[in-house]
Amino acid sequence: MKRRIVLTGAFIGMVAIILGAFGAHLLKKYLTVDQLNTFEVGVRYQMYHALFLLFLSTRKELAEKTVKAIYNLVVAGVILFSGSIYLLSTKDLTVFDSKIIVFATPLGGFLLIIAWALLFFTILKRKS
Repeated sequence: MKRRIVLTGAFIGMVAIILGAFGAHLLKKYLTVDQLNTFEVGVRYQMYHALFLLFLSTRKELAEKTVKAIYNLVVAGVILFSGSIYLLSTKDLTVFDSKIIVFATPLGGFLLIIAWALLFFTILKRKS
């Protein structure tokens, strides 16, 4: 499981850097300042959670079941939250109907919050 978490964190981080560069250099010509700022929010949160996964892989005191739950919540949350932000911020460049994913961003954010809360309360419950 640790290997999968590290690989996923590294992949999500790598993609965040690629998308950040893509936004800063290529999309700058096509998006408004607000759209570009929104796109960058997706990149930022994606990178935060790539680092969170790398941190998670170092936690030896967590049960395997808890680690898997946090991992799944983070991966799903990043896909829904950052992915929907990328699509919504670039909707003027595509024929994508943004109404399809209107609930993806808050749902993804909620999953990310649950992942952090699960880590927090799991460690809080520990006696030492």
